[in-house]
Amino acid sequence: MNLGTPEATSYWPMRRYLKEFLSDPRVIEANRVSWWFILNGIILTFRPQKSGKAYEKIWNKALNESPLKTITRGQSEKLRDALKDRPEIIVDWAMRYGQPAAGPRIEALKAKGCDRILFAPLYPQYSAATTATALDKCFDALGTMRWQPATRSVPPYFDHPAYIDALAKSLKQHVKDLPWKPDLILASFHGLPKEYLTKGDPYYCHCMKTARLLREKMKLSPEQLQVVFQSRFGRAEWLQPYAQGTVEGLPAKGVKNLVMIMPGFSADCVETLEEVAIGLDETFKHAGGANFSAAPCLNDSALSIDMLNTLVRQELRGWLD
Repeated sequence: MNLGTPEATSYWPMRRYLKEFLSDPRVIEANRVSWWFILNGIILTFRPQKSGKAYEKIWNKALNESPLKTITRGQSEKLRDALKDRPEIIVDWAMRYGQPAAGPRIEALKAKGCDRILFAPLYPQYSAATTATALDKCFDALGTMRWQPATRSVPPYFDHPAYIDALAKSLKQHVKDLPWKPDLILASFHGLPKEYLTKGDPYYCHCMKTARLLREKMKLSPEQLQVVFQSRFGRAEWLQPYAQGTVEGLPAKGVKNLVMIMPGFSADCVETLEEVAIGLDETFKHAGGANFSAAPCLNDSALSIDMLNTLVRQELRGWLD
């Protein structure tokens, strides 16, 4: 399971997607009555056009879908191939928001005779706004069944050796392929309101541990690989340092060559491709930077599939002979 995607970049598909996403109380922890008026009266009037333009820049026109859908499908198909020695395992995929929805996919698996289902939210770092709400959607579907399958879920894998190893190998190869040497590597994670951290969400701690383990794996110092948080929304204070302000201020500090990685995203999407690879590239160069590169997410690469294969087989122990 991944986050989700609109079905098209025009107003109404974007509006439907944003409404489902921003109506989730796990995502927006605000008074439901006041938020309903803000969402339906203001945000859903203007935001679909702005978001649609961002999606248009990165849309997979060949398949008429977002890259996130293309990549998640690819991850599912390639993981199925990696598990071909266990033909009794069926691999399927779904989105938390949009299509394909989790409920019908779970029903389809059960109809095929699956009496044990492993849910794998593709979020390395746990947050109630990502991992928990994806599993909520699965549990909602289970709640309608008289005869439920047994279920498990893949735990957050922010510090799993297979994940850290895949990140390190991917980043090393990306830097090696560049015609220039980075002065700094920024690890950009999706932002989260600071209030969620104070309420007990472990996301920030998971992000920082991922960064520390990646530094150790690559023998980098905290000055060589730093952490920022992107995709801030609204006026509340979010986890800091903010990616936008940090990137804008780097050239004045002597950083002319910048590489950014997005370890919290399992697949490239509008936040990585439009916000970072396009938007922050422009920000950095406008401020005086010379060279900028956004490393691809693990996506459906061989490194990614090997990692997912390791995680899935680990969690299926006891269910398989």
